[in-house]
Amino acid sequence: MPWKANDAVGLERTLPGCRRVAALLQRSFGFLYFWVFLALLFQMNGLIGPDGILPAADFLAAVKNSFPLVQRLPLVPSVLWLSAGTTAIYTLCAVGLAASVLAFLRIYPRLALGVCLAGFLSFLATAQVFASYQSDGMLMTAGLVALFLDAENPSWWSLFSLRWLWFSIYFGSGIAKMLSGEPQWRHLTALDKYYENSPLPTVLGWYAQQRLPHWAEVGMALTILVVELGLAWLCFGPRRWRIVCFWIVTPFQVGIILTANYGFLNYLVLALGFALLDDRHLDWILRRKPAQARPAPAVTVWAARRRVAGSVCLAALFLLSAANLAQRIWPKFPTPRRVNLALEPFRIADPFGLFAVMTRARYEIEFQGTRDGDTWVPYPLRHQPQDPARATGFVAPYQPRFDWNLWFASLETYRDDPWIEQVELRLLNNDPAVLGLFAGNPFEHTPPVAVRAVLWRYWYSTPAEKRQTGAWWVRKQLGLYAPEIARTPRGAAIVQIP
Repeated sequence: MPWKANDAVGLERTLPGCRRVAALLQRSFGFLYFWVFLALLFQMNGLIGPDGILPAADFLAAVKNSFPLVQRLPLVPSVLWLSAGTTAIYTLCAVGLAASVLAFLRIYPRLALGVCLAGFLSFLATAQVFASYQSDGMLMTAGLVALFLDAENPSWWSLFSLRWLWFSIYFGSGIAKMLSGEPQWRHLTALDKYYENSPLPTVLGWYAQQRLPHWAEVGMALTILVVELGLAWLCFGPRRWRIVCFWIVTPFQVGIILTANYGFLNYLVLALGFALLDDRHLDWILRRKPAQARPAPAVTVWAARRRVAGSVCLAALFLLSAANLAQRIWPKFPTPRRVNLALEPFRIADPFGLFAVMTRARYEIEFQGTRDGDTWVPYPLRHQPQDPARATGFVAPYQPRFDWNLWFASLETYRDDPWIEQVELRLLNNDPAVLGLFAGNPFEHTPPVAVRAVLWRYWYSTPAEKRQTGAWWVRKQLGLYAPEIARTPRGAAIVQIP
């Protein structure tokens, strides 16, 4: 006999006034997953394919030799255990793309989002250094909550969990800034060089840094701290407070999207903000007549119990996330360490803290090859500001993980990022998988006899320099970043250590 779940179980409360919001959130996650798998389609083989920089097959073999069978899947939850070959990688991307389209069209949306979640996790579990971004954990957590989001009868816990994720991103970032001791946040100078030092700036970043007055940058830095540490709490308030909060923070996300490429990160935070709204306000935004109220659909006893079980899971996830956030503020706060360790491979309990420390300068790694040992030719990068005369464009929500990791590696030494040497070796052999990560191959017909990685310092040109030379950037070569690798009769060999 059909019955209303919320009539029988106190744990399960539904929000019929948020059906359109729930549907919009499902479409948003489908949109995000589409860009995730589109990016992987063009990069995954070069990153972790059989001939990639860090082959997943080698990583899985090392795990297999180190751990018994019962521990392997919990440590590396990936379908690539079945096969990590080129065909399997492209199949994973194709299935993920198809599922993301179904989710966007809301055709079996929760099932489609579940397929996307499993596919994305399969990549993250084997991508090693190329899956070290906080945004990956954010999307994994949001994707897990989305499995419990029923647009026909949205539960209170599913929408609250998305609001909590939105809050933990903002508040966690504010706490991280305060605890880091970063003087640029303390002195409100964090945005002075932010635009040119971001991983992948846009052309509008040049105008923002060169045209905005200093007092505006100070004001924005202060506003960021106020929003993250204070206004973010409005998401737990009454309806009007949540709506006000949404309209305050959304323009900031739009501004970040226009001035820097952070992959799907800001689009995800933007989408999570929809959880602060309800159907009535959404209809007002879209200038659409409100839908006629209709009763919540009747569900079977089994379906009701399943919904309650989902709410219990979301409540447990909230408690774990809240405990981890509390420990960042008060290190002595107790947290379930074993649970955190068990969930770590699944990336659903990651702490968030964006822009805690601001980079002081922009460095770029450039790979160069030579045919004669004297003339060195650069390998063109797709998205980094390699050519000073080229304006950096818009690429997000597409996430070029190779270019991103080059930016992170430039802030360290090559000994901290040994995968740089693997790139040199692949380029020395004219490996097509890794060359696909670049914008072109200057040694298409004849492989180079040696490859090296050079470090440059970049900064924005001034308006006067821009008018005189047309260049968006000024750069200075600092020397070798990684060892030069040359071809010898016995194979490749390191011939020079910086």
